[in-house]
Amino acid sequence: MGETKDAAGLLQGTLDMLVLKSLTRGALHGYAIAEFIQQTSEDVLRVEEGALYPALHRLELRGLLDSEWGLSENNRRAKYYRLTPAGRKQLAAESSQWQRLSGAVMRVMEA
Repeated sequence: MGETKDAAGLLQGTLDMLVLKSLTRGALHGYAIAEFIQQTSEDVLRVEEGALYPALHRLELRGLLDSEWGLSENNRRAKYYRLTPAGRKQLAAESSQWQRLSGAVMRVMEA
């Protein structure tokens, strides 16, 4: 997070939340998820494969994501992930917690 540009510095829960958020607009493959996070964060956050794919697997095992194989934009076989109803519910809960936490940190930093 911050200036590190490295997902290893992100808390596991934060990465999970960002992955879930990435999928709110529809199914994406892993590279597209990483690209969405990097572009949306204006290159502040960069999610490496070594962090992303274990997170995707973990979220799928928890029933928060479904996946299916398809073809990417460049005709390569890719696994596409999409949110389940449980994933949407989890994202809402995590977003609320994140807003409370980040607000509290900002209040301390501004004191």
